[in-house]
Amino acid sequence: MTDKTNHTSLANKRVLVTGGTTGIGRALVKMLVEEGARVLTFGRNQPELDDSLENARGGSGEALGLTADASTKEGVDRVFEEVDRQLGGLDILVCCAALGAQPLHEMKEDDWRYVIETNLIGYMACARRAIKRMETSGGGQLAFVSSISSTIKAPGESVYTATKAGIDAFAETLRKEISEEKNIKISVIQPGSVGTDMQECSDEEKREAIANHEMLYAEELAETIVFALTRSPRTDVVTLRVEPRVQKTS
Repeated sequence: MTDKTNHTSLANKRVLVTGGTTGIGRALVKMLVEEGARVLTFGRNQPELDDSLENARGGSGEALGLTADASTKEGVDRVFEEVDRQLGGLDILVCCAALGAQPLHEMKEDDWRYVIETNLIGYMACARRAIKRMETSGGGQLAFVSSISSTIKAPGESVYTATKAGIDAFAETLRKEISEEKNIKISVIQPGSVGTDMQECSDEEKREAIANHEMLYAEELAETIVFALTRSPRTDVVTLRVEPRVQKTS
């Protein structure tokens, strides 16, 4: 009988997770290793990288890492040198690396440019390098963590929203350009409020918000990404919007 819901195993898949040292990325690295994947991740700070790699220990896969800055060409080049050296290719790219921001008029120009270079240009640079590697191995999957901010456009988030709306438009167009020709799936995950370091509130306030169903755990978004990555070869999860039950939209 035909298996109409056959799932894709992540065992031995070669995965790059950008920004896997905190928040959703950190939780995702652990889950992917538990699924048997070989995961390379990076962030800007060594202590957070060490914590993420320790957090991922114990699964049937493997977690590897380095420090690098996704906002720079040099940083991205170094990451993909390690992809080639340590993974020997790439099956999946998950882009999580992102920074929060203040309104445009309240930021110094160097600061808001750095956010855009990290949140948007970094995604595009990693995607381009991933595509070139996936072409040689017959296909793969790109997953971009975006945000519901691109839809709700809340006051105070002009810079951040611009980067996330850019990701959405980039992914939708890129999918039309390469998905059929190169056998590369492209998924966008749009989280609502998540209790990560990006939130400008105390840990106690985060715990209270989660208890009140106003925020989600990072692990809940990681699980959502794993869902998108494990569908059948014929299924492309194009966009998934995931919110806490009581999501503030302004």
